[in-house]
Amino acid sequence: SIIRGLPYDRNRTTMATFAMCPDCRKEYTDPRDRRFHAQPNCCPACGPALTWLDRRGTPVTTDNPVRAATRALRGGKILAVKGLGGFHLALDASSAEAVTLLRHRKKRPAKPLAVMVQDLETARQLFDPGPAEEGLLRSAGAPIVLVRRKSDSPLAEALAPGTNQIGVMLPYTPLHLLLLREPDCPQCLVMTSGNPAGEPLCRENNEAVARLAGFCDFFLLHDRDIHTRLDDSVVRLINKRPCFLRRARGYAPAPIQLRPPLPSGLAVGAELKNTFCLTRGSEAFVSQHIGDLDDPATLSFFEESLNRLKTLLEIEPCFVAADLHPDYLSSRFARRLDLPLVEVQHHWAHAASVMAEHGLNETLAIVLDGAGLGSDNTIWGGEVLHCTYKKFKRLGRISPLPLPGGDRAARQPWRMALAALAVTGQDGPATGRHLAGIDENDAHVIRQMIAKGVNSPPTSSCGRLFDAAAALLGICRVNTFEGQAAMELEARAAEALGTNSLVETREFRELDPGRLFRKSNGLLELRVDACIKRLVTTRPDSEAATARAALYFHAFLVSGLGNMLLYLHEQSGIKTVVCSGGCLQNRILAEGFADFFARAGLNLFLNQQVPPGDGGLALGQAIIGAHHVSGNTHAGP
Repeated sequence: SIIRGLPYDRNRTTMATFAMCPDCRKEYTDPRDRRFHAQPNCCPACGPALTWLDRRGTPVTTDNPVRAATRALRGGKILAVKGLGGFHLALDASSAEAVTLLRHRKKRPAKPLAVMVQDLETARQLFDPGPAEEGLLRSAGAPIVLVRRKSDSPLAEALAPGTNQIGVMLPYTPLHLLLLREPDCPQCLVMTSGNPAGEPLCRENNEAVARLAGFCDFFLLHDRDIHTRLDDSVVRLINKRPCFLRRARGYAPAPIQLRPPLPSGLAVGAELKNTFCLTRGSEAFVSQHIGDLDDPATLSFFEESLNRLKTLLEIEPCFVAADLHPDYLSSRFARRLDLPLVEVQHHWAHAASVMAEHGLNETLAIVLDGAGLGSDNTIWGGEVLHCTYKKFKRLGRISPLPLPGGDRAARQPWRMALAALAVTGQDGPATGRHLAGIDENDAHVIRQMIAKGVNSPPTSSCGRLFDAAAALLGICRVNTFEGQAAMELEARAAEALGTNSLVETREFRELDPGRLFRKSNGLLELRVDACIKRLVTTRPDSEAATARAALYFHAFLVSGLGNMLLYLHEQSGIKTVVCSGGCLQNRILAEGFADFFARAGLNLFLNQQVPPGDGGLALGQAIIGAHHVSGNTHAGP
């Protein structure tokens, strides 16, 4: 966040403007001192200083900005606090009024808010972290860690509606510690990214005042410049190992070791949750989280970050790899470069990201996500593949559903519920839970679109199947943020699962593996009709029945796709399996697959060093691109 160039010396950092006082200079130049050549060395006499401003950016006189900030937090105010790689919006996490006010100002009605506590003792009082989660909290990377909230926690209910998993982090800068150690400071603070929705983090003080004034009441700033924006990393524990939901501060761009060494190259990643990847020999450098490239400011941040990392690492790519989708802004950027271009199918790249992490050369793969352009020019998202780095073959899929309205269906799960009902012939009066609060005229239009095939392309997307299931059960009809329906469906399933293994549940045992998939048009297809029927017939007035139906949906996916892989293993002899894609951020799903394949004697590998979602896609693109580096190539079957 402060390095302008290498080697790492003070004059190449944003600390260069702070001239050390004699005492600090003596420490810095004495080889016997623990602060010898500590590049950010400073003290209150010569280092960065704090300022306290009102929402208009006018300085407010105070002898102690930190104390003024904690009094404001205690009074229910929202602060913009300058951190390491950007700004946070901070407020008292126990104040329902403050949380509601932030959600209103940011137009963020339901997306979970991360929190910060002073130490592990406080975390244990409010949450229920296990030993591995505690280890992540206090690790050098200091990520946000998803942990279970205690039932008697005094924190505001609106922190994470629809789920009891809350992102928690410990202080990772001195300013955070100063705040939380003040006697007046609330014991738990919301610390959410300081940026308007869809835009990059604020970096400069003036920029923050201009862009965040509508969200906060005061600013707590310092005068050390941020050279590179770095969002907080987000991790959850899956199968007893960390799984990145977002990889940035504390981890990026630490290299991922590759086997064998590769030519120097660039992979530009996906459209959403973008990261890029630079390769050099046996190392792959995946960038920090960039964001969704549907905003001009984020695209500028992408180009700025790429140029900085290329310069910092002295990498000059000899090829560029991009997604097969021609309209992704990342793909358009790649086509403008004067480099050999390799276009890589989306789900193959997901599978290859796991292969690259674990040094695998050939696998069977389950890739489950929201959407990606398939090599047949249709929308994929629930795929079973045979993969090497040179080629892949599609062997199976989730049976397709219409996608009424295209991308709008991803924001309105009730549309997918109608699509599922129409395809399985179960639409009728008993299926109305998914339409509660939905205008009947809108529903009629969508039914007509599906029936006539108007703007309703078929998709095998697992993400959209999650949406359909959540809407059919009355859990979530409209997504106010990406993945909301899937997250809330997982939370309800977790209520029924408890501490049990998915493959030992009644819901799993009652499934007939032989009836879960079939051959169709040269592919194995997961049959969703029986699953949809089970969801539709769930008692709408029973919370327990809804939770068990949500668990059944997860069991259906693990059993159906798992047994499909077993069949393909028997045909091919391949014992190595990888699972990737955004749906593998779901703990019940990922741990279900892990348990299923372990019992079957197959070797399952998951993403560990990059996210399974689109934030890890660039790593897979890079390693496939390196194997097709000879020229302009359409890498595919």
